Amino acid sequence: MKTGLFISFILSLTVGFTFLNFDNIDSSTDLNSEYKLVWSDEFEYSDLPDSEKWVYDTEGNEAGWGNNELQIYTHADRDNSWVKNGKLHITARTSDQHEKGFTSARLISNARWKYGIIEVNAKVPPARGTWSAIWFMPSGWKFSDGNWPDVGEIDIMEHVGHNSGVIHASAHSKDHQWQKNTQKTGIIYVEDVSEKFHSYKLDWQSDYIKAYVDDSLYFEYQNEEYGESKWPYDKPFSLILNVAVGGAWGIMNGVDTAAFPQTMEIDFVRVYQKQ
Repeated sequence: MKTGLFISFILSLTVGFTFLNFDNIDSSTDLNSEYKLVWSDEFEYSDLPDSEKWVYDTEGNEAGWGNNELQIYTHADRDNSWVKNGKLHITARTSDQHEKGFTSARLISNARWKYGIIEVNAKVPPARGTWSAIWFMPSGWKFSDGNWPDVGEIDIMEHVGHNSGVIHASAHSKDHQWQKNTQKTGIIYVEDVSEKFHSYKLDWQSDYIKAYVDDSLYFEYQNEEYGESKWPYDKPFSLILNVAVGGAWGIMNGVDTAAFPQTMEIDFVRVYQKQ
């Protein structure tokens, strides 16, 4: 999925995290007249994802994206990414045509933003071995650049099938990473993540990052102005949607091959910025 993302397993075992459930609710940022919808995909069409809004990322296939992932990400393959009945489907499948044994899709927004409120309504796959994510990387970043996590990464949602219902949000940087036991992250338990759609929302400003599930605040990181090594988030980022198979975190309890195909469904993506 991304270089160094074994971090997400270490998250729940080390410092810097918050574990919440729906009995702990904090009101979310109100989308009042201060904000304007600047980009969206409601998926009110059929066939492949809109090429004016999404591009396919296949660059890290040979290296397994630095996590020894088992899937090959495909380009414009209707078996792995398509839109139907108002939903985007990203599907991981078994495949005897690829040495790794699985195919999937990784979509990147063909747009970039600096700050704003990003909301993705999604339902995640439940099978053991799946690793689904809704996240941000700096616009134009490539796997071959090899400068993760220094460039920064923001995870709105990560979910692994062997730990069903546990949702993770994180901010990664040079000084905040699992290798140093200094990551910034939060987790929340949502019982029906694979049965119902939930709103995964990021409120990203110059002085803080907050993540919500259905308006429940479960992750917050304040900019203490200690420099780029701790806060590399004052630049444009692009949104990424993908379902990986295995990897250092996703494979911890093995892969239930018989349960595939496995799909993450996206009902809508909306980006708001201050006017």
